[in-house]
Amino acid sequence: MRRPEADWPALLDAAAQDCVRVLGTVPDDAFARYAHGLQWSCRTTLDHVVEGLLGYTALLTSGAEHRWTSLLGTLRPGLPLEHCLEGVATTATLLSRAVATATPDARGWHPWGTSDAAGFAAMGVTELTMHTHDMTRALGVAWQPAPEHCAPVVERLFPDAPEHADPAELLLWCTGREGLPGVARRESWQWRGEV
Repeated sequence: MRRPEADWPALLDAAAQDCVRVLGTVPDDAFARYAHGLQWSCRTTLDHVVEGLLGYTALLTSGAEHRWTSLLGTLRPGLPLEHCLEGVATTATLLSRAVATATPDARGWHPWGTSDAAGFAAMGVTELTMHTHDMTRALGVAWQPAPEHCAPVVERLFPDAPEHADPAELLLWCTGREGLPGVARRESWQWRGEV
């Protein structure tokens, strides 16, 4: 039986707050390290998160039909970590508010499926959660994704995921970060954004 629809704006806000909280404990100079499993630094990963959140907002609000929008946003070079994390929080808030005010028939293009507000919110939570994981692993900070953030994302974006008791572990598997008992780590992956 399908669960009731998630409160996507609240999930986005909570995922962003968790990201900002945990990364705010790390010294600025540590962000030059490569993010775990990625080919770029933790600082570049913050740029990627901001670009993704702003891009999802633009796709949803513009009703883009066939391509990325012309809007490109990133963090200004040389900013201290505190300001970078403010950028993460700001772009997450923009997406959260766009999701909260979207009409039920609002749609936007994405290469992994034309999506609705819930889909773009789930993409945003995925960006925030998985890249917080990548950075905290690289920075040696103890942190685990919140299961209550992960369960609705798995249900919305990864409907073919195997059964597993821990939604956080399952989302890490879905996005190629970890293996599951008896299930190999994914070498490639993508979510299913379409409605």
